[in-house]
Amino acid sequence: MGWKAAQKLINHWKILRGDNVMIIRGKDKGETGIIKRVIRSQNRVIVEGKNLVKKHIKQGQGHEGGIFSVEAPLHASNVQVVDPVTGKPCKVGIKYLEDGTKVRVARGVGTSGSIIPRPEILKIRSTPRPTIAGPKDTPMDLVLEKTYDAKTGMGMPNL
Repeated sequence: MGWKAAQKLINHWKILRGDNVMIIRGKDKGETGIIKRVIRSQNRVIVEGKNLVKKHIKQGQGHEGGIFSVEAPLHASNVQVVDPVTGKPCKVGIKYLEDGTKVRVARGVGTSGSIIPRPEILKIRSTPRPTIAGPKDTPMDLVLEKTYDAKTGMGMPNL
């Protein structure tokens, strides 16, 4: 990627992994699919089962060679999120509800203006949080120990 393209990276992504999108340009125009991967450094997304290209892979140690169909990345401007009510492509806007939660809404002509739900796949962590303390974790009794008293100034280092 050249320096000109790097200057035009998308700052605020409105397309997320797991979103249902419609391809609006290219050889798969008009087809819908789910975002498999977002490549933010290149402004590109990979849609599951779409934009297939033939890849010639040489045989190597531990894998077979041959001609395989793989999903090629699409530019983010060539896909649009599908409105969950109308099923048509729409722009994505941000709105705050009365309770202060931030939600994505469908924008544009002929859209319902309904809330676009956050994909379930984003709620699943790829590496689960550890439930037990490891060897490098600080014990809770040391964490809760009071080492500084604001009134007396005890615990301040002598500088």
